Amino acid sequence: MIKIITTVAIALSLGGCLSAGNKQTDTAEKATDLGERDIKYYSNKTVTSLDIPPDLTQPSAQNAFKLSEYVSDVKEDTISFSDKDNDLKKASNIPKIALNIEVKRAGERRWLVVEQEAEAVWDLSKSFLKSHGFELKKSNKEVGIMETDFLEKYPEIPDQSVGFVRSMLKKSIASQYTLPVVDKYRIRIESSDDGKKTAVYLSLTSMEEVLTRAGKDDENTIWQARPKDYTLETEMLYQLMTFLGSEAEAAKQEITTAKEADKITVTVVKGIGGYAKLAFSLPRLDTWDNVAWALDQLNIEVDDKDVKEGSFYVNITQTENTGIFSSLLNNQSFQIMVKQIDGNLTEVYFNDLSEKNEQATIDLSYKFLGDIAKQF
Repeated sequence: MIKIITTVAIALSLGGCLSAGNKQTDTAEKATDLGERDIKYYSNKTVTSLDIPPDLTQPSAQNAFKLSEYVSDVKEDTISFSDKDNDLKKASNIPKIALNIEVKRAGERRWLVVEQEAEAVWDLSKSFLKSHGFELKKSNKEVGIMETDFLEKYPEIPDQSVGFVRSMLKKSIASQYTLPVVDKYRIRIESSDDGKKTAVYLSLTSMEEVLTRAGKDDENTIWQARPKDYTLETEMLYQLMTFLGSEAEAAKQEITTAKEADKITVTVVKGIGGYAKLAFSLPRLDTWDNVAWALDQLNIEVDDKDVKEGSFYVNITQTENTGIFSSLLNNQSFQIMVKQIDGNLTEVYFNDLSEKNEQATIDLSYKFLGDIAKQF
């Protein structure tokens, strides 16, 4: 009886410490300086625990979605990276030269302006993602977008939170007391007009497995979108900056002292044919950059773009159960056009290429452009 009570007490103590440890880890990560955060992904072995439970939440979990739409080979319940050793070796052996890199900032987001042609920056950025063990799921050099698959981070339980005796058990208990968090990255490359400089945008998308209850005793898990970890995104941008050739201290200085741009004003208004349109208080090229960034945040697939025309050609659809946008096989193509009205006013239009002008598409224009406006 004493042994049973002791075992229960230890289990409860472990649970409490682990719970507290997660909070301490979050706090510590926010306080961690650039270059000191240890980012590890399951990249050199088969990733398990990505099984997809049924979605039992319907209207209550609007951010939940099917991981199988985004993670390859999910039917086998594994993602194997065993064939990527050669790519990782090649990535680590690519010579990197010191480049003149400037950091731009608007709110929480930052991006790089590299004094190098886009071709070279593309190859290095691709190698950077592979050096972290990521496989590219999408790669379109003409559009300038590369996107990884999801990878799971190593669970972290600090020794000081677990305790002296319990710390010896943390490796074996970590997987039992922490639900998975998976990340993917998108890097967008934009060349300057003269081709001598390249803008590099890195964005993070995360998901987490969460517990749900369908009934009193029916407990399950689903995957749902996780709030953006700006600290992690900034750390990865810093690591990309040093990978491109910046000195570590210079990169830290650039990122931490980057001057923040003025707040952007975006409004959704009614346009021609009842479709929504956006009004930006910015010149045309600045609006173009910001719309492109918003498309990154919404994980919208860009099939083509023309900066001179001011157009993005995108594939979007709205999933009925989740209320989010995703790239599916049977979706529709739309044109997002940026047009200068006067010096400080630019409008963004949603054009239905099918020209059916259905009410469902008009409603979609308000949802889609509204979600873009929410990014600012």
